[in-house]
Amino acid sequence: MLKIDWRQAAPYQHAKDVPASGLAWEYLRRDDDYCRAYERIKRCKTKSATILEAFSERWGLRFPARPAPAG
Repeated sequence: MLKIDWRQAAPYQHAKDVPASGLAWEYLRRDDDYCRAYERIKRCKTKSATILEAFSERWGLRFPARPAPAG
């Protein structure tokens, strides 16, 4: 376990430079329920749009549109 005193500002100075999305990701990736849900999705052989949309909505995720094919 880390020995950082959360009441002291110095250990967290680097957080000033992290964008909101970065802080959100750091929080989310430490969430046990999210990790279990992600592992379930990852193990699915075929991922339907409905399943992926439900996962995205549940965890507040947004993904950019896929780029158009080149040429």
